[in-house]
Amino acid sequence: TDQLEKAKLDKKIVTLESERKGFLKERDTAAAKLEEIKGSVVFHSDKIREARADRAHFESQLQRDADSVPVNKLSVKGVPDGADVKTIAARLQEISEKARTEGEYNKIGEIYGFPVMVKTESTAKDLFDCSVNRFFVQGRSGILYTYNNGRLAADPKLACQNFLNALERIPKVIETHERELAKVKEQIPVFEAAASGVWRKEDELRTLKRNAAELDRKIALSLAPPTPPEKEEQAADKNVVEKENGARLPQADRVEHDAASRVVIGKVKWRRTT
Repeated sequence: TDQLEKAKLDKKIVTLESERKGFLKERDTAAAKLEEIKGSVVFHSDKIREARADRAHFESQLQRDADSVPVNKLSVKGVPDGADVKTIAARLQEISEKARTEGEYNKIGEIYGFPVMVKTESTAKDLFDCSVNRFFVQGRSGILYTYNNGRLAADPKLACQNFLNALERIPKVIETHERELAKVKEQIPVFEAAASGVWRKEDELRTLKRNAAELDRKIALSLAPPTPPEKEEQAADKNVVEKENGARLPQADRVEHDAASRVVIGKVKWRRTT
């Protein structure tokens, strides 16, 4: 029956609309991911460029001793020039224990033209708030280089060596960003295809909806009450007579005829005279 066929069409329409909704959702997700990937490409490209500039500056300023060992040109605020390693290390340990930067990066010294920074970080341990100071070397464009996760060694020489070691890690920083850049670039074609995808069943859904609408009209007509035959015949005869009369009468007679047809005849009341 038509109603059964309509029910089948409605079921197919619901299924396809659900499929289209899922497709559009996945496409929007892919588009958002694509923008995120493009942002990562810009980020890693910028860091590679900045780190390469830092490496070039460091290599141009680096001094070596007679054995080709890099000279540690670290200077720390509060320590006179030419101080020995123990004096510098003692000052660094003092900063490590007492500095409270409230989450900001504070400059405490310099090495080969790069600022040496300290930052106080708060952590929760065993339900107690703990403050830990971490040390960094800041690149010329703002990259922060660290060694040993920014924590000082207890040995004085190793503590002072921390910042030179951080600068020597610049090539590894570059490699890390290059690796991440290559990884995100590989994903671009996949998400570009997903973000620009076209749902292939749009025409099918449109046809189903059109067929369903036609069935709705057909069902509605079948449910409408039928017109009685005698009324149809009377209406048809009346139309025929009116058309024939109108065709036989001249224009002026039609007007009189129409006017006469609207005259109301009533009873005349006679008044008796005396």
